[in-house]
Amino acid sequence: MIPSKLRAGDEVRVIAPSRSMKILKEDCINLATERLEALGLKVTFGKHVMEADPDYMCASRDARVEDLNEAFRDKNVKAILTVIGGFNSNQLLDYIDYDAIRENPKIFCGFSDITALSNAIHAKTGLVTYSGVHYSSFGMLKGFEYSLEHFKKMFFQEEEFEVVSSKEWSDEAWFIDQENRHFEANDGMYVINEGKAEGDIVGGNLCTLNLLQGTEYMPNIENKILFLEDDELSGPIFLMEFDRNLQSLMHMPEFKTVKGIVCGRAQKGSCMTKEKWFKIFDKPELKNIPVIAGVDFGHTTPIITFPVGGHARVEATSEGAKLFIKG
Repeated sequence: MIPSKLRAGDEVRVIAPSRSMKILKEDCINLATERLEALGLKVTFGKHVMEADPDYMCASRDARVEDLNEAFRDKNVKAILTVIGGFNSNQLLDYIDYDAIRENPKIFCGFSDITALSNAIHAKTGLVTYSGVHYSSFGMLKGFEYSLEHFKKMFFQEEEFEVVSSKEWSDEAWFIDQENRHFEANDGMYVINEGKAEGDIVGGNLCTLNLLQGTEYMPNIENKILFLEDDELSGPIFLMEFDRNLQSLMHMPEFKTVKGIVCGRAQKGSCMTKEKWFKIFDKPELKNIPVIAGVDFGHTTPIITFPVGGHARVEATSEGAKLFIKG
């Protein structure tokens, strides 16, 4: 199921299935709402978005799942944006009304910890979901133009589009200091393994996706193109952590049919280099599929929005990497 594209006047519901909106500053909330309204959209909020247990930094499981289910059941709502990521949205999976989602297909978008929800919903219902900007992302004062452009390409246009790398990128806690930002030139996406592939997309945040393995919520990776990224929480051992999480996916019987892998840019705290990315993917099981890296998604900014269950074309040749998306 591919949800309908957005039009002026559509209602967008903001929910907090991971961390609470309480952590956002007022200027971020105001700017995020203004930007969405400038697209002609009506912004509404789940009733529990500002609730937060001090230890978990989020509302209770029941409150969070209530807002998610209500957003899907409400026929006036055309899209659902998550506030931000976190750590425990997988707590909700057993309590989601998947029948309501099948009956009311609509856009569902977020990234990081939201990977658990987007992939589980796709696995259980067949709905194409989206890994992309949070509601909080719209509150970024500087450097948001590229992310906004790709949000509009995904949700306001029907056509396939080519992903062209951003000119510059940043890796900062921008929500703490909106004014003093540092941007650096982007080298763009690059080829690790050459080849061409076309297929449907599964993935997002790798360590979160792997939480679904062995459960009914894990999407089928057979004949898929995997989009993978991870954050810098593992610090200097990122290479080993990403490698073993990738290896876990590779041990799945269906992996032998995977058509290609697309990797998002790593954060600076991950201590990654191009050479280390090549080392991770230097595996005989991967030698016959295209692998590209340095794509604008993950925990740096800016980012694209891509469809989980949507379609991708990858062209990785000696002349460079090309990526096309539709969904």
